[in-house]
Amino acid sequence: MLNRKKWLLHGADRVLPLVRRVPFVVQRLALQQALNRCLAEPLREGEFDLLRGRWLCLRIPDLGLAWYLTRSRAGLQIAERVEADVTISGNWREFLLLASRQEDPDTLFFRRRLVIEGDTELGLTLKNLIDSLDPEVLPGWLWRNLERAGKGLAAG
Repeated sequence: MLNRKKWLLHGADRVLPLVRRVPFVVQRLALQQALNRCLAEPLREGEFDLLRGRWLCLRIPDLGLAWYLTRSRAGLQIAERVEADVTISGNWREFLLLASRQEDPDTLFFRRRLVIEGDTELGLTLKNLIDSLDPEVLPGWLWRNLERAGKGLAAG
């Protein structure tokens, strides 16, 4: 019998790949709104300006997902396919560990659980920027759930 944490992770492994079936226009709308709302302060302070005219691809191979992000006057913009300057790839579990601060980003990259391809200087700068963001920029409910899920994954 699976314990609760393993059951949830097993369920996530089965449900998350369904996101790729969501029309891209819906994915883009949801992600752009969420990112621009959650990262409003760092965006206002110019912390993501290094993406102006440049594209970051976030690829999640186990989910069959990839999103391309850039910085425009309106905030972070997402495209379905463009030529990326840098790609950061990893399975959803690695991104959860990174987002929940349960795993050191350098460890994830050193162990090749997250991979940077393309302009590695831009990728490392983005990695450091994301790692330096205060979790308090996220809504409290989101941070608590991310942290709880990450701890469950790290413990499992």
